[in-house]
Amino acid sequence: MNDLFAGRPPRGAAQQSYSAADIEVLEGLEPVRRRPGMYIGGTDENALHHLASEIIDNAMDEAVAGHADRIEVTLEPDNWLTVRDNGRGIPVDPHPKFPKLSALEVILTTLHSGGKFSGKAYDTSGGLHGVGSSVVNALAERMEVEVARDRTLFTQAYSRGKPLGKLKNAGPVHNRRGTTIRFRPDPDIFGKQQFLAARLYRFCRSKAYLYKGVEIRWSCDPRLIKDETPAQATLHFPGGLSDYLSAAIEGKPAVVPTPWAGEATFPGNAGRAEWAATWLEQGEGFLSTYANTIPTPQGGTHEAGFRNALVKGLRAYGELRKEKRAASVTAEDVFGGLAGMVSVFVRDPQFQGQTKDKLTSPEASRLVEGALRDHFDHWLTGDTRNADNLLSWAIERAEERIRRREQKDTPRKSATRKLRLPGKLADCSSENAASTELFLVEGDSAGGSAKQARDRVTQAVLPLRGKILNVASASTEKLRANQELRDLVEALGCGVGDRFDLARLRYGRIIVMTDADVDGAHIAALLMTFFYKELPALVREGRLFLAQPPLYRLQHGAKSIYARDDTDRERILKREFKPNQKVEVSRFKGLGEMPPASLKETTMDPKKRTLLRVVLPQDARAETAELIEALMGRKPELRFKFIQENASKLDEAEVDV
Repeated sequence: MNDLFAGRPPRGAAQQSYSAADIEVLEGLEPVRRRPGMYIGGTDENALHHLASEIIDNAMDEAVAGHADRIEVTLEPDNWLTVRDNGRGIPVDPHPKFPKLSALEVILTTLHSGGKFSGKAYDTSGGLHGVGSSVVNALAERMEVEVARDRTLFTQAYSRGKPLGKLKNAGPVHNRRGTTIRFRPDPDIFGKQQFLAARLYRFCRSKAYLYKGVEIRWSCDPRLIKDETPAQATLHFPGGLSDYLSAAIEGKPAVVPTPWAGEATFPGNAGRAEWAATWLEQGEGFLSTYANTIPTPQGGTHEAGFRNALVKGLRAYGELRKEKRAASVTAEDVFGGLAGMVSVFVRDPQFQGQTKDKLTSPEASRLVEGALRDHFDHWLTGDTRNADNLLSWAIERAEERIRRREQKDTPRKSATRKLRLPGKLADCSSENAASTELFLVEGDSAGGSAKQARDRVTQAVLPLRGKILNVASASTEKLRANQELRDLVEALGCGVGDRFDLARLRYGRIIVMTDADVDGAHIAALLMTFFYKELPALVREGRLFLAQPPLYRLQHGAKSIYARDDTDRERILKREFKPNQKVEVSRFKGLGEMPPASLKETTMDPKKRTLLRVVLPQDARAETAELIEALMGRKPELRFKFIQENASKLDEAEVDV
């Protein structure tokens, strides 16, 4: 091997060395500052507010454990946030493993340190990994801590994760105990982003609903309030989730007048659950889930247990009432109009990621289903009048669902059985071709974002690799051999050329969704050329669309507006913002760089997006064919001629772009 490579010249002008000296070892909290996204999901507005949730969650853990009943949250000018509880106070005695450091300093400066691993100090808690407080400390420009413990006040200050001095004994205190943490996020990490009073207030209110044994005192400087958020409020809800649900559905007619609500303890001291649910006669419902007071917007195993309990319980009640149609009721029927909340407290919960958006504890499904099923059965049989109304309502929804399915066009179903669908196609579940959409996106990165942002029922996503073949200049053999186009044809299901049959088209809309830049426009042009050449009837029927993703996001404070291009950006800056405002302008590198939530909001949500329909002018078919041949055909001289004839029509700015 040495002989084989002997004498080979180095690659490039200079060969860079790579040795042990190039290997970095990050110590302490430096990994958090280098890669905050690994710990709080990024550096955007959500990540900033995640810092607040970590500190408030620690105070809530004290309350849920029965050691605190009051939490104070104060938002001050210059982005300072203070959280105080009347719990036991963080231990300040020397740590056994690090005798020169207090336990407080170990907790705030060492990853994976805390009192929630063994379960001895907390039966249930939201903090699991011992990284919450230390991560906040690492990403705070300054953090000030006060601990009132054993009638003595201790203080210590930190900057960017490092102590500014040793723990100080500030003297005796009376009628006070607990922990106070005051911090300011580091502008070097989060820029000019500020805590939003409305968002923090909603978060505190939801925490008070989730644990009725706590009182949260909210305070905010009036100058920081931009809406109806109160400057002062005492949040305490003895009814817990039931109080929240009643407020959320106020004025909306329900199938049953009184919500089903209650609490249940899991066997073997494994935790407990609290819930409140009702069913709306009209409109969309909602289901909010929580684990140890942590919101889980993506649901998880506790939500699965809740669903199983309700569906199985309602079916069993139908059998009890000798209603055979109850067997056709599914989760879709029961939960379509449900408005409810489920909160569980479990020991050693497992979440998906540090941001804890989804509970993955396997035993949670079994525990929740077992505990709630018994209560649901008793609720149904104890009020047969309302239970019969709920059962009839669910059966009506089931029959309507079955009726819609039977009335749907069969081509999509038959095409699905006959076609070998491409493996990278993320198909939708609906069998009604008229209501479905296929998004054609460029690359796996954009495909990943689109798959997360889509409606899985009606929206399918097919990623295409780079720029597809230009069918206007390619031979028939080359066209047939192209894998990307073969995948596209298979996904459409309607065939091409002589075999084209619009009735077999598997989707109601075909949407080309490319980046809002020159390369994206080129890919869109290649796709439109393909449809024009190979599937002209599909275009004539108005089935082809162009998505309009934004190129910029303009943000000032809580105000955020998207712009499609440079012209739109300048128009929005003049119309929507004041001249002296400092507007943060972010340019999206591509759809793959956009957060799925932003992609959904701006480009994929039918209620908010803008689509351009591709049409073929009936009175200019010859001109259209000539134009496509000139721009996309095999003769470069025709493209050169087109540029010469039309260059004078462009503005100077457009030429520069």
